[in-house]
Amino acid sequence: MTWHVILLKVATRSWVHCGHKWMDMVSNNTRSRDVRLSKSLSYVLRHGASKMGLQMNSDGFVFVEELLAHQQFRSFSVDDVERVVASNDKQRFKLCKHPEDDRLQIRANQGHSVQVTDLELREISQDDQDYPREAVHGSYMKHWPSIRSQGLSRMNRTHIHLAPGLPGEGRVISGMRQSCDLAVYIDVTKAMSDGIKFFWSENGVLLTPGDAAGILAPCYFSRAQRLKPLPCDIELH
Repeated sequence: MTWHVILLKVATRSWVHCGHKWMDMVSNNTRSRDVRLSKSLSYVLRHGASKMGLQMNSDGFVFVEELLAHQQFRSFSVDDVERVVASNDKQRFKLCKHPEDDRLQIRANQGHSVQVTDLELREISQDDQDYPREAVHGSYMKHWPSIRSQGLSRMNRTHIHLAPGLPGEGRVISGMRQSCDLAVYIDVTKAMSDGIKFFWSENGVLLTPGDAAGILAPCYFSRAQRLKPLPCDIELH
């Protein structure tokens, strides 16, 4: 093998290695931008539209063109928004055309602190065949003393978020964060019998406003688990 062939092979390997590194850098940059866009969308569509001067319709939708014209979103494109919505594993957002003028619009499926009167939530009744008799709320062990004595609070949001199971179970895609180390299980049937309302969001999160004070009382807890390092039951009282 001549020296120039050896040099060519070495150079080729170096080019391939550099090419892979460049592609990794591009991929990492895209992921970082997507995470930043997703977090910004979550804030504006759940909490901050009016503070940012954006018009939110009664159904929670904001027009994408108006969103992208805002200073915080000017570095993003429609393609970026479509990619983030399509790749979001928890299906946090809904992107569709307005039925009257075909303008592209986006909303958050749940998690609002602002009142959205026409969010298209599906109310659950005890006659429904598919309603979960037990649902789970994810939290953290540092909050357990307060939760155990006072119950779950919707805080500054419109609903308490529940899931029909733990992440990864069946078709559960949303309703609690992967980082949660506490699972509080709710007796949905008992709560509904006492007049507590439950709703399904479009992305399969079970929502409840709680009682008149926004609380889901401890009397509706069926069990609780510490999730990490390994799941184990903990005392309710």
